[in-house]
Amino acid sequence: MTTKTQTETRSEGDSTLLTTPFSSHARALEVIDGVDLTGRRVVVTGGASGLGAETVRALAAAGADVTIATRRPQSAEPLVRELAAVRNAGQVQAAALDLSDLTSVDAFVRAWRGPLDILVANAGIMALPARTLTPGGWEMQLATNFLGHFALATGLHPALLAAGSARIVVVSSGAHRGVPFDFEDPHFARRPYDPWVAYGQSKSADILFTVGARRWAADGITANALNPGYILTRLQRHLDDDTMRAFGVMDNAGNVKPLPYYKTPEQGAATSVLLATSPLLGGITGRYFEDNQEARTVRGDEDVPGGAAAHALDPAAADRLWEYGAEALRTT
Repeated sequence: MTTKTQTETRSEGDSTLLTTPFSSHARALEVIDGVDLTGRRVVVTGGASGLGAETVRALAAAGADVTIATRRPQSAEPLVRELAAVRNAGQVQAAALDLSDLTSVDAFVRAWRGPLDILVANAGIMALPARTLTPGGWEMQLATNFLGHFALATGLHPALLAAGSARIVVVSSGAHRGVPFDFEDPHFARRPYDPWVAYGQSKSADILFTVGARRWAADGITANALNPGYILTRLQRHLDDDTMRAFGVMDNAGNVKPLPYYKTPEQGAATSVLLATSPLLGGITGRYFEDNQEARTVRGDEDVPGGAAAHALDPAAADRLWEYGAEALRTT
């Protein structure tokens, strides 16, 4: 991979934060400009629409062969046809994957052949109004956003290893900030179910997964998480009109309109594409990014915009969650 940009660092306590030349609202095609992915193989979960589709467009345009992993492969057919007509784009195909169903994840893994250079864990669900469990007993948001991706990544570890230098990119959210992972009751068996607490917990788990993946660094595999920012996509499909109005993105007539600071899907996908492809991220693992920069660490209750909560970057919690997830895969 080659690029025309350079990186800088800035200090935060005893650590150094990585910065890039890209603005908060840079587009995905801007951050990948100059990068050649010809011959690279990529999986993007939830790549048929929204942020995932823009991620697929940018990676394929740079020459990557991309597999769109989605519950309904037919929903990706328009995007596959679109990119087939793009000059010098890599081959794009769709494959079935339901992250909430470990049987589906296992089938995807068993069908994969050859090395895998980039895995973008993009798919997710948000704020399910009622507590919903998978057949394995996992709360649905945690199962879809974390466990399914954990199972996918661990199952594809041999393919990532075979690539020689592979990257995992995990789409998290700023909603993680106020919600540490609850190891005592992660599935709301005893505490009252709250859609936003469940969502925030799943996104803390996503970041912890990338921290725990430091065990794969010696294999040439890195993993980093990101907050894409505020974007209107199908992620909001479970929100009722009152909630959308409370967020300020729906008027009384039911018209949906982004607020001035919201990003377009292509701008929201930029940080995913940056982490997946930029040489500036070579060897970087277990970190959290937003607006195309590494985020500073904050307390979960700190009243400042942005940042990564310390509880989501805790190596001990990350190792504990990794073992929790591994045990679930052995017994579910």
